[in-house]
Amino acid sequence: MITVVGVPIDCVGVPEAGDPPFGTELSPGALRAAGMVAAIGGRDGGDLPVRLVGRDRDARTGILAWPSVQTMTDVVRRHVRQLLTAGHRPLVLGGCCTLLPAVLAGARDALGGTGLAYLDGHLDLYDGRTSPTGEPADMPISVVTGHGPVDWVDLVGGPLVNPDRLRLLGPRDRAEAIEYGSVLPEQLGYRPELTPGDLREQGMAGAGAAARDALAEGGSYWVHLDVDVLDQQAFPATDYLMPGGLGLPELRELMRPLTGSDALAGVSVGCYNPDKDPDGASAAALVDLFADVLRA
Repeated sequence: MITVVGVPIDCVGVPEAGDPPFGTELSPGALRAAGMVAAIGGRDGGDLPVRLVGRDRDARTGILAWPSVQTMTDVVRRHVRQLLTAGHRPLVLGGCCTLLPAVLAGARDALGGTGLAYLDGHLDLYDGRTSPTGEPADMPISVVTGHGPVDWVDLVGGPLVNPDRLRLLGPRDRAEAIEYGSVLPEQLGYRPELTPGDLREQGMAGAGAAARDALAEGGSYWVHLDVDVLDQQAFPATDYLMPGGLGLPELRELMRPLTGSDALAGVSVGCYNPDKDPDGASAAALVDLFADVLRA
């Protein structure tokens, strides 16, 4: 049984306590309203009581809104562990990608070592020093590989992913990451990313199947989708618009093999911003995508 759970967080604007919901905080509700739960034949587990608040960048970690990131991490980790232990397969609706270390820690707690297929337009290997903004959504891969801010890595018991159990699919920001001083995956002993061009050269279905087979060989794995893996023309309802990404049909081909394995522990999606989707077209596209790749 797929259980849908919302994590309504946003680290781009980062509200103060008492501010009305905005941005990616609205994503779980918008996707439910668009029919996500029924489309995948799932169960609605509601939203978790979490929010990222505060506009200060922590002096020790370099992370924006760090106290609430800690709280959110603990709540999400515990809930994902409980779902998996009870035999559910979670679909976690973010929110922003700050949720990833928490869901992966929960999966590790329940299942042991877990692999990760990370579909994102960014490498997300910044830390509290190299991130130009301090936004925790700059850092999820640095945290799960054990390279990120020490306090966050320690909080989740990182590293959470061994070098042979991570596949970075779709990043296209290597030049920018180098400019800001980010570490690169191969410098940490991980495989380099497969850019959209690399994926097209392999064929989307073939690249997805190869990643699935490699990850499933080691046991269970998680799939995380940041919608900015898509080209800005294909999916404009996100905060960091980038050209050169995947089209929706390409993403569908890539995801089908990844989500079709018995080794799949769960799926999360982040960075859809309903404030930038006035006609609901992007929400409908996501619902259609997940109905295809998860319902079967």
